[in-house]
Amino acid sequence: MAILKIARMGHPVLMGIAEPVEDPTNPEIARLINDMVDTMADAPGIGLAAPQVHVAKRIVIYMVPEDRTSDGEGHPLTVLINPEIIVLDDAVEDGVEGCLSLPGMSGPVARPTRIRVQALDHQGQALDYEAESFHARVIQHECDHLDGILYPMRMSDLGQFGYVQEMTQAQE
Repeated sequence: MAILKIARMGHPVLMGIAEPVEDPTNPEIARLINDMVDTMADAPGIGLAAPQVHVAKRIVIYMVPEDRTSDGEGHPLTVLINPEIIVLDDAVEDGVEGCLSLPGMSGPVARPTRIRVQALDHQGQALDYEAESFHARVIQHECDHLDGILYPMRMSDLGQFGYVQEMTQAQE
């Protein structure tokens, strides 16, 4: 396993559309996923898309901490290959987001609260499930990376975009 370098905002790999994965069971894909897991843990983060580690492939990994869900159960480490998102209703919620590709920064983003996810896992098995609230936000944020979208591009008010440390001190 290896800790991979994380691309930062402005790098061309973050601006393009990632290519579909042809064979999720390919050993190179398995190695990439394992390295992404190590990189995410080292960062630390709760989600990571392959373009963030300089690989323009449609792969996302994420987990949801127990304290970020209403039922307190969280969501375990999940691998999504070639994911598709379907918005299930019109409900939208604002939430502050950060990103490993924009270290130390955050800003509010409005996102749909209920989605359906269809993808393949690392063994090529079909996944099809619904996600709500913070879980849905994490998936949407990571899948945006596969289409060259960073969360500031989804912000309606860039006046609320800034460094976490500065914004926290201003609120004290």
